[in-house]
Amino acid sequence: MAPDSGPETLSGWAVRHPGPVASGPLASVRRPAPEPGPDDVLLKVEACGVCRTDLHLAEGDLPPHHPSTVPGHEIVGRVTAAGAAVTRFRAGDRVGGAWLRGTCGICRYCRAGHENLCPASVYTGWDADGGFAEAVLVPADYAYPLPETEDATLLAPLLCAGIIGYRALRRSALPAGGRLGIYGFGASAHLAAQVALAEGATVHVLTRSAQARELALELGASSAGAAYDRPPEPLDSAILFAPVGDLVPVVLEALDRSGTLAVAGIHLSDIPPLTYQRHLFYERNLCSVTSNTREDGREFLATAARIGIQVTVSRYPLSRAPEALADLAADRVHGAAVLTPG
Repeated sequence: MAPDSGPETLSGWAVRHPGPVASGPLASVRRPAPEPGPDDVLLKVEACGVCRTDLHLAEGDLPPHHPSTVPGHEIVGRVTAAGAAVTRFRAGDRVGGAWLRGTCGICRYCRAGHENLCPASVYTGWDADGGFAEAVLVPADYAYPLPETEDATLLAPLLCAGIIGYRALRRSALPAGGRLGIYGFGASAHLAAQVALAEGATVHVLTRSAQARELALELGASSAGAAYDRPPEPLDSAILFAPVGDLVPVVLEALDRSGTLAVAGIHLSDIPPLTYQRHLFYERNLCSVTSNTREDGREFLATAARIGIQVTVSRYPLSRAPEALADLAADRVHGAAVLTPG
């Protein structure tokens, strides 16, 4: 991108040199304000959540699709300009931008309602600049209308942490009134847990963070233990939010017969060898979660409003984005980290 060329510029953060957070992978940038294409809306960012995917991109676990990309895909903003073909939104509307940014619409996955598996799918903050900035372009067809009166910082985590947690919950095949284990209890997990509890599940949380265990119990979990502990009862379903492959066999052993483990992260460290009799027999199921569909997003946002979901956030000004990433890497974030410009 060109350097600052005048008043029509915006500031933000880009991943210049992917590597450990301590090496400073984020660089402060100033770029020309983008112009919306015919199908885009330009948003003035009110808040942007900090997702673990942003951390994976910054540290190089996810190879950058473009050099010097601005991360961030849990975006709440106000429309300041709209492309000529946009009819869903107008200037002043509050809109959410999320991870899934575009799909082809014609492949067999898109036609079957599985657009999250589209080989041509593209993502905000990976394939195009995201919300760690003062303004961002979002394709209107992949944006979500948001409530006008809610705190923007409380809405932001819903746009990815909430949506992905919701899809992971559905992928875990949790039966009615079932026993759910949640491994790792950050932004996504603390939202998915509330949906499961509202649907009548018993929830057991296992995570290394003592502060996160306290939050889990406050939200209604029946138990909260350390990550490698055994839950107090066999699990019908489990979701692994922690990006730790070593936990996969631990969780599989905690499942009851026919139980399902859904691995929710876009990145996972290597899984150690599994033993068929010990980890998979009795029809235990292991599945992954890949992005989400727009229908997942619509369903989750409606569910969140209906159950009055509580969002726990740690707030950071945009100027402290590197600190937010470092705190996320060190498990110092309480709930979800959210950046606010200005």
